[in-house]
Amino acid sequence: MATVAEMAGVGAGTIYIYFETKDALIVEIHSDLKKRIFDAINDQYPESSSIRERFLHIAKTLLGYCISSPMEFKFLEQFHHSPYGVAHRREKLFGKKERDITTDLFYEALEKQIVKDLPLAILFELGFGPLLAIARNHALGFIQLDDGMIERAVEGCWHAIRR
Repeated sequence: MATVAEMAGVGAGTIYIYFETKDALIVEIHSDLKKRIFDAINDQYPESSSIRERFLHIAKTLLGYCISSPMEFKFLEQFHHSPYGVAHRREKLFGKKERDITTDLFYEALEKQIVKDLPLAILFELGFGPLLAIARNHALGFIQLDDGMIERAVEGCWHAIRR
């Protein structure tokens, strides 16, 4: 918390006016980043297009966001693998949490038998997991992504989940 306060240019006590605990701050940061990503996805979302086109839009937007915002991506990766992220994913997959555009897309695709008949957790990992690894490899300088490579990577993820 001291580092956060220093970076924000405020005293450590000031942060506790807004966030009761470090845990509350971490969850709020994740919530804010998730909202920004979903706002980006919803921008020009092709709602009346095919499931494939909607998946491609979501995947390209997600990958684009991760490579254009490396610090936010790093936070999301750490959150995703932390106990906070595990609890968040468990709630998303099994809880009564409000569904989002990606979950709705997968349920629709399953119902219409457009994607493989797999549990939602596996569809998420096959559909979006590789994109996060690709974004990580880009951030580490192992690969260079341009529009063509992004297009091919996203298509590869689609092929992994489609029937």
